[in-house]
Amino acid sequence: MDQAELDTAYDQSAWAPNREQLIKRYATESEAVRARLGAPRRYAYGATPIEGLDVYATARAHAPINVFIHGGAWRAGLAGNYAFPAELFVRAGAHFVVPDFAAVQDAGGSLMPMAAQVRDAVAWVKRNAHRFGGDPDRIYVSGHSSGAHLAGVILTTDWRRDFDLPADTVKGGLCSSGMYDLKPVRLSARNAYVKFTDEMEQALSSQRHLDTLNAPVILSHGTLESPEFQRQARDFAAALTAAGKPVQLLVGEGYNHFEMIETLGTPDGLLGRAVLEQMSLSQGDAR
Repeated sequence: MDQAELDTAYDQSAWAPNREQLIKRYATESEAVRARLGAPRRYAYGATPIEGLDVYATARAHAPINVFIHGGAWRAGLAGNYAFPAELFVRAGAHFVVPDFAAVQDAGGSLMPMAAQVRDAVAWVKRNAHRFGGDPDRIYVSGHSSGAHLAGVILTTDWRRDFDLPADTVKGGLCSSGMYDLKPVRLSARNAYVKFTDEMEQALSSQRHLDTLNAPVILSHGTLESPEFQRQARDFAAALTAAGKPVQLLVGEGYNHFEMIETLGTPDGLLGRAVLEQMSLSQGDAR
């Protein structure tokens, strides 16, 4: 690719003309879900104001937990606008947790603080699941776009070394439409607002840390996404397979980048069905 092609390959607006419509729909659907389920419980997982998480709790006792990491090119998005999948999980008997975290522009252009924050959020859930009726031994993570990148970082965390938690703290993951090797991203126009370093590229490229991955992974992309996002998913899946790690690659025929994650909100959707199966939950309960 030349520079213009690479820049376009990491600019989702070039591939999804309905981007703004869909992002607005995330917010309106999230409001509708809150109207049906009620407001989430809000907990602080860290010391700064942004370090809070929303918990949409199920009535089932000692229930599994799905922690959802939202996207937004590392620079946009709030937990409140990503509640739209919550009803699927709550009705199927699981808690749905959405953390807020710092945007890259508020962290001096570094991705390291937000990576630390989402890891801290999962560690908090592990240690505090009893506060909302969750099972600390059944934590799953899901993420979309830049949130899928961060979900990959969570999945490749050395929990024992860094948090004194079990190596299998996370029992499974969904990474939808993400980036798993940051080298090509660093070469793209995203380098204008992410101040990449060699250390950051290495530390936060989950494809390079498969030795610390201890959970089955679902990867996905839509056929209308940019070629680079499709390649990132295929290459990560191939690397996991070569390393003997359990992985499933799902391809959404006719879906663009922003449409794919909406399928997480319904038990018959491509991602909703897959994650319920991963968490051993019934589709019938979610209807």
